[in-house]
Amino acid sequence: MLLILDLYTLFLLRSKRKITTAIILQKITPASITVLAIRSRVSKDTLQTDMRSPLKWAGGKKRVVGEILKVLPIKGKIRLVEPFVGGGSVFLNVEFDEYLLIDMNKDLISLFNIIKNQSSQFIADAQIYFNGDYNHPEKYYELRKQFNESKDPYQRSLLFLYLNRHGYNGLCRYNKSGGYNVPFGRYKHPYFPKAELEFFSKKAQRATFLQGDFQTAFTQIKSDDVIYCDPPYSPINRTSNFTAYAGNAFTDEDQIRLVACAEKAKQQGVATIISNHHVEFTRELYKNADKREFFQVQRSISRKGKGRVKVKEVLALYK
Repeated sequence: MLLILDLYTLFLLRSKRKITTAIILQKITPASITVLAIRSRVSKDTLQTDMRSPLKWAGGKKRVVGEILKVLPIKGKIRLVEPFVGGGSVFLNVEFDEYLLIDMNKDLISLFNIIKNQSSQFIADAQIYFNGDYNHPEKYYELRKQFNESKDPYQRSLLFLYLNRHGYNGLCRYNKSGGYNVPFGRYKHPYFPKAELEFFSKKAQRATFLQGDFQTAFTQIKSDDVIYCDPPYSPINRTSNFTAYAGNAFTDEDQIRLVACAEKAKQQGVATIISNHHVEFTRELYKNADKREFFQVQRSISRKGKGRVKVKEVLALYK
C-alpha cells in the first residue's frame, strides 16, 4: 500500500488495524527535491514509524523501538514519560497524546525547547554552520571553545547541534569541569537534519521538556502514564564506561535508585520499562522485575568498524 502524505498528518492518524504502510514524503525546495522514505506500521494501538532524531546519539533507540513496543504496556495510556530522553528516538517513533521528556543534560533540553518554540529561525540560523567553511578541525575547536564559554542559550543550542553533527561518532561528553570535550569527527559532508528538525518541532507541540534528575519524572506521574527509562548503561566492563555524558557519572547506586522508583511507580499503578546491558550487575538488579526481555544489538563505540560487535540488552518491566 503506497500513500503520499504529509508526514506529520501520518502521526495524527489512529488505527486499530494491523497494517504495513510505506510513506514517501516529497519536499520541494528551490534547489532540490528531498525524498524522505518513512516505513511505518501500527503496533497494538500505537503508531510506530521510522523517523530519525535531528541529533546523532550514541546509544540511540531508533533501531530497537519495535523491541520496546513489544514490552511497553500502552493500552489505555495517554502520556509517555521518558526520564532519559536522550536523542528522542522513542518519542519520535511512537504515538501518544502527550509526552513528558526529561534529561539531566541542560544543553539538550534547551535545544529541544528552542526547536519546539523557534523552529523556523533556528533552522535558518543553524544551516549556516553546515557549509564547507565550518568542516575542518581548526573551526570545530574554535566553535567548541565558543560553546564552552557562551552563556546564551540560543547560541549554545546552535553550537550544540553543530558540534553534535561534526563531532566524533554521536558522542555527547563533558569533562569534570562541565566543558564539552568531544573531538572532531572528520566527516566528509556532515548532514544538516532540516526535515528531522521540522518534524521534531511539530511533534514537540504535544511534549513538555524539562531538565532534571530522573526522579523529577517519577514525582509527576499520573495514572494514565507509561514510563520508558533509557539510563546510561551499566558498562560491559569497567573500563568502557561512557556514563558521564552530562558531566556527572551515572553510578551503580543511581541504577539501584532508578529501580526503586520503578517499584514505587508500580505500587501507584504506573508501569515502567528500563533498558540496559545484560551483564552480571543488571541480572541481579532486575531479578524482581515482572518481565524481562532480551535481544541483541550492535552497540559498541570504536574507531574501527570491525571493533563493533553485537551485545545483549535487557528490557525490565515493572507493572
